[in-house]
Amino acid sequence: MNRRLVGAAAALVLLAGVAVAATNPALLVTGYDTATVEAVDGDTGESLATVEARVADGLLKQYVGLSATDDLDAGEGMLFVHGDVAERAYVMRDMAFPIDIVFVDADGTVTTVHEAEPESGPLTRYEGTGRYVLEVPRGWSERHGVDPGDRILIDRE
Repeated sequence: MNRRLVGAAAALVLLAGVAVAATNPALLVTGYDTATVEAVDGDTGESLATVEARVADGLLKQYVGLSATDDLDAGEGMLFVHGDVAERAYVMRDMAFPIDIVFVDADGTVTTVHEAEPESGPLTRYEGTGRYVLEVPRGWSERHGVDPGDRILIDRE
């Protein structure tokens, strides 16, 4: 009898955990790797800016993205790593602050830069082509002159 009671209690705890995770998947995300990401001018090779980025290289980390983050400092970002180059669309799900969304091809070439605002209504899709997507504080791209055709160098730690 006690084994059944313990089993039932364990099952209830497991179900409660699944329910909490379903409503807030950020609770399941831990242990981000980091990468130093440098933007360089596509013509001159001159360094434009560097950020330290958390790496979102799995489906759950990519789904959560920066939605579990209150703010980014000037030298911080998130780097989304996908398996291949494709047309992608990013949204500002549960975001608290504006960002730049920088789409990057497999060879490191910036293809698209968007300035994105948190949503109060239906989600706006920010589209671009890339294997990588770099999210940084809004205005970072403009301040540092990062445009399509420039290059992104990634040093994974």
